[in-house]
Amino acid sequence: MKIALIAHDKKKPDMIQFATAYKTILEKHEIFATGTTGLRIAEATGLSIYRFKSGPLGGDQEIGAMIAQNKMDLVIFFRDPLTAQPHEPDVTALLRLCDVYSIPLATNMGTAEILIHGLARGELSWREIVHGKEAESHD
Repeated sequence: MKIALIAHDKKKPDMIQFATAYKTILEKHEIFATGTTGLRIAEATGLSIYRFKSGPLGGDQEIGAMIAQNKMDLVIFFRDPLTAQPHEPDVTALLRLCDVYSIPLATNMGTAEILIHGLARGELSWREIVHGKEAESHD
């Protein structure tokens, strides 16, 4: 599975804690992240992470493009709802794309833990079926 990890500045410590706690699950998957978040997770956990640009510089849009191409399976985005974000339209677009393409999305620690446990139990394997159908439609 391809998993995106994104965190606003004030939520980065929470994301590092989450990634550290669930490293054994995350290391079995392809991990993508926006710039600084990805760097900090990699430094703290040793996980291999493909890093996009930082969110305000287009990283959210890069992940959104993967979602629109059905190339992302799960998004964990620890948002800071109490601080204005200069790239809020990009954040809103990313959340909307998750809804449009039925990509599981967590925006807080509680939901992220439920999704990561579901991932570990194989409850997101339906995403593999989606990928298979897409491959068939291109044949």
